[in-house]
Amino acid sequence: MASPASSSGPYGAARLTYSIAGCSEHSHRYVAENILHNSPLDQSSRWSGVNESPNVKQWLLLRLDSLSVVDSITFGKYHKPHPCNMREFKVYVGMTPDHMTEILAASLRDDNTPETFPLRHFNSAGVCFPCRYVKIVPLTAHSHSFHISVWFVALTGTDDEQEVQEILIKHEEYKEKTALRQILKHLRQRRFLAPYKSILASTGVQVEHPLVTQLYESIVSNGSWSEAEDVLRTAASAGLFDAYLQSYQPHAIWRRLYGVDADGDAPSQRGGHTMCIDEDNGLIYLLGGWDGNKSLDDFWAYDIAADRWRLISHSVSQEKGGPGPRSCHKMVFDTKTGAIYVLGGLLEGDNAAEEPAEDQGAAGEEARREHYYAFADFYRYHTRGADAGNWELISNDTAATGGPPLILDHQMVMDSETQTLYVHGGRVNDGDSQVTKYSEFYSYHVPSRQWKLLRPTVESGTPHASITQRLGHSMVFDPNSRMLFIFSGMYGEEDQKYLADMYAYNIDTNVATEVFSNFAAAGGPERAFTKRSVIDPSLQEIYVFCGLTRQRKGQLPRLETTASSWICRYRDSTWMRILPEDVDSDADAELLSGTSEERQPRARYAHQVVYNSKTKTVYLHGGNAGRLLENGEMDDKQTGEDAVEEQRLDDFWSMKLKRPGPDEVIRRAQFQIRCQQFRELCTQVPAVQALKFLQTQVSEVVDHGSSEAQTFRDLLSYLMSAQARPKKRTRDEVSEDSNTTGAKEQEDEGEKPAGVKAEVPQEIFQQRTEVFEKLLKFFPPGEKEPESNLVDMVDWYEESVDD
Repeated sequence: MASPASSSGPYGAARLTYSIAGCSEHSHRYVAENILHNSPLDQSSRWSGVNESPNVKQWLLLRLDSLSVVDSITFGKYHKPHPCNMREFKVYVGMTPDHMTEILAASLRDDNTPETFPLRHFNSAGVCFPCRYVKIVPLTAHSHSFHISVWFVALTGTDDEQEVQEILIKHEEYKEKTALRQILKHLRQRRFLAPYKSILASTGVQVEHPLVTQLYESIVSNGSWSEAEDVLRTAASAGLFDAYLQSYQPHAIWRRLYGVDADGDAPSQRGGHTMCIDEDNGLIYLLGGWDGNKSLDDFWAYDIAADRWRLISHSVSQEKGGPGPRSCHKMVFDTKTGAIYVLGGLLEGDNAAEEPAEDQGAAGEEARREHYYAFADFYRYHTRGADAGNWELISNDTAATGGPPLILDHQMVMDSETQTLYVHGGRVNDGDSQVTKYSEFYSYHVPSRQWKLLRPTVESGTPHASITQRLGHSMVFDPNSRMLFIFSGMYGEEDQKYLADMYAYNIDTNVATEVFSNFAAAGGPERAFTKRSVIDPSLQEIYVFCGLTRQRKGQLPRLETTASSWICRYRDSTWMRILPEDVDSDADAELLSGTSEERQPRARYAHQVVYNSKTKTVYLHGGNAGRLLENGEMDDKQTGEDAVEEQRLDDFWSMKLKRPGPDEVIRRAQFQIRCQQFRELCTQVPAVQALKFLQTQVSEVVDHGSSEAQTFRDLLSYLMSAQARPKKRTRDEVSEDSNTTGAKEQEDEGEKPAGVKAEVPQEIFQQRTEVFEKLLKFFPPGEKEPESNLVDMVDWYEESVDD
């Protein structure tokens, strides 16, 4: 996988030259120097390892002709599939062969098409790093018991001397600062405060955010518990807990909406319809769909604040310039002009009689035989201005003006800033249901009325991350990063394949990056068709909702047992499942009593979702819940032979994500702090007084429904054991002895009044340090001391040298 933010940037575009610095033992005449030449017709133009076993480490070491930033690697191939073709591999880079960092783990297809992979050239802190060596480690071949072969390798990046030198200087500064922070953490952990403060004074290095330093002083140095809690509240107000809260696995809070119009009506049961949202005015628009018997052309608007539907038109096809009945079309809202654009779909004539198609699984909504119009029409509906309420036929045949043909199950988004529509994929709707034809990637510039066929490339002009044609997929747009995210769906003419890849396409640079080749293997959802997705650009999250899945090729698709929802955090390319609603109390349980289907939408496909980024709310409507048996129960068999009909839905839902707020972080931190305060009280005050503190101050911040409850119970045992020990100090002594440094050092540096300080016992110091370090998980990485420990790096370094 690759993060779109880190795999493209200001560096790159130049072809980098290299030589062979070394390799593991090769087979016969297949030497490493062969990979310098791209000769796909020459069977001998390759490096081939001598070992067939995947347990034997094999490698190729490339030495760049000059220090460079490498941002991509391309593997050329033989002109046809070959059993020796490398499958799985890893790539490392480094300044020297002895110290290298893994930057890619991926796999190649067994075909004749060269593959290009973006290479990570920024570290976790966002600092770009140069390298002189590139190491390729082949892991497996496509066929067992064959030698692994690499045919051709090309590298791109930048080798401009001045530019690379600036990058090197910044990277060295980063390493120096990181090393000092690691040393400072080690010194403070060991209570070597004199050298710690001396280094801080002489270098000006900031170990952590000032509030984190205050937290350390209040807990570890001074034992000022109330001050520590005040620091936590200040940190929450400063937003220091926001990153932690966002990374927390959320719960979905679904609520069914029962709004109707003035006549008590609402959109009927349907699938394959389309929706869009006007966030500024709080309106959701719904158009068309398929009800199981006919295509629809009714047009609705839902007022979110009033929870009311309004029927704009019973039949837009009867209005001037309006589209005809259709399903599997797409509709987007332009926030700048208030216009709604409608494109594509499965069209039906007024007198068309449906002829049931063979069961094509996922294509149930789109593979029906109907009357097909010959042209790809394109519409606009005005919600503002003098033309408000009117339809406009922009084009009766987009294919004639350079746009897509009539398509269905495609994806479309709007870039309001540049007034450009982007249309990707879908099935060409030419009336031939026997052959699946896939549409391509287009943009439409509204002011100039110009269509453009898009071919993603890198700046050097070589093909890069070719986006597989597909239908029933997802595409969402982040206007901040100028990225389109295209993923999932189905591809194939005969043996249709469900996809689990993701691409990020930069609309400004026309560069595509493969973010995931298989997100199911990276902790994400299973490969699926007709998943629905929305995006929150401010949080950099994509929310993905259920669709059709298939375990193996050739099997009929099926719905998941329960509707699953996922989050993709595309900033760091991670996936997380959204948990169902957590019932915390008896009142909540009574309120939400009933089956899980009543508490959340049932599994479905051909549904529609929109997202209000202002209120962080998802809205879901309708869809196809699959086939029913004759007794009315859902058919969970794979073949569906006994099913009599498909059930289309008319339910309407809202969903918000429930994450812990800053108050919850403060409570958890308070619990840790007050537990430590209690432990110290156990040796300082009578047991009755310590017990009262436990029953009041600690009890009020404990979550009795979590692991904290057991910790709370264990504190009583700690009280009994502590009271059995001889007291070492009086309470008055403790009130004076609350710092962690020696009195002599404190007096010399003028931090505290002289003559009242004594060093805290080592046991207490260690306990306080552990509490402080537990609280650091709530703070973002750049605002706290390094998570790793200096002593642990000794073993890591020795292992890396031996390796």
